[in-house]
Amino acid sequence: MTEAYIYDSVRTPRGKGRKDGSLHEVTAARLSAEVLNELKRRNNLATDEIEDVIWGNVTQVGEQGGCLARTAVLYSDFDERAPGLSINRFCASGMEAVNVAGNQVRGGAGHAYIAGGVEMMGRVPMGSDGAAIAVDPSVAMKTYFVPQGISADIIATEYGFSRDDTDAYAMESQRRAKVAWDEGRFDKSVMTVRDQNGLPILDRDEYMRPGTDMQSLGGLKPAFQQMGEVMPGFDAVALLKYPHLEKINHVHHAGNSSGIVDGSAGLLIGTKEFGEKHDLKPRARIKATAKIGTDPTIMLTGPVPVTEKILADSGMSISDIDLFEVNEAFASVVLRFMQAFDVDHDKVNVNGGSIAMGHPLGATGAMIIGTALDELERTGKGTALATLCVASGMGAATIIERV
Repeated sequence: MTEAYIYDSVRTPRGKGRKDGSLHEVTAARLSAEVLNELKRRNNLATDEIEDVIWGNVTQVGEQGGCLARTAVLYSDFDERAPGLSINRFCASGMEAVNVAGNQVRGGAGHAYIAGGVEMMGRVPMGSDGAAIAVDPSVAMKTYFVPQGISADIIATEYGFSRDDTDAYAMESQRRAKVAWDEGRFDKSVMTVRDQNGLPILDRDEYMRPGTDMQSLGGLKPAFQQMGEVMPGFDAVALLKYPHLEKINHVHHAGNSSGIVDGSAGLLIGTKEFGEKHDLKPRARIKATAKIGTDPTIMLTGPVPVTEKILADSGMSISDIDLFEVNEAFASVVLRFMQAFDVDHDKVNVNGGSIAMGHPLGATGAMIIGTALDELERTGKGTALATLCVASGMGAATIIERV
């Protein structure tokens, strides 16, 4: 099988996903085009040689609708012969784009791909596409649908994570993200987003709240308690499926859940021959990829079974992994991952994560692969596993090895 190498990784800073966010006036197509242009510039790409641009985005409606990948290619400085493919695996869309591209290369279907994703959550609100699993009563009843925040609280209840546990994790994410930025750990991958006149709009993740402490977190009310207990009564739905729980312990809020942000990321993936032809040095190889379906009600447990699957498929064990990037959709998701594999927190999300910096849905999977790559190079370590939980009950994972 042909090896698939990562030659470069670029991401934008994450902007607050609201009207006063720095990226609010930038469309998904334009921000994606800026990432493509940066990859072209940094690697002196002959873009007519790119087999495909595979781009993830979750809310595929309005200005993020159509085949956004192709729109971004045409908006960019790429040759029009580079096609585009938009894909949606909810929060794992950016990772799935990378995995599909890597597997296309490994299977011999072309020498070079660009893969990544985008989400402009301040411009195209999450859920505005009207997913049937949430809005069609017949589907929702069959699947015991509850919103993701309720699912995160179910995980906390099922596996014994308290409000203090989740808040302590969130505070540490903020601390690590500040250290990473202060020490320049993201400098290799983060590009500056500029306006039409070339003036800087954003050069640093702006969602971060480095002054966060346990006292400030403790003052926040549980975000999902009312919808669980009073409004549609989603707790009652959950307890029909999990009667052994008796009661849902609501521990999550804005401070220990991922932030709503805007952002984009992309990776250049290709064969050894492609790199040699263009004098590009590979940074890592894609060793394994995996995806899996899981219980759609608790929904967010996917990182555990997909990690078990990818390790089994690749003949590896958890001890073979030097670093882990587990998307911080909610604090309980990562706490459950560390509990399940008895992994030390010193190996997991060492530069913070989506609780501190935000979770631009379609881009995050590509972002955390890039973060893992940068950290492998910074520390001289060899192997990293990146994984995400996925809406409606799925998981995705990627293992990369530093070259």
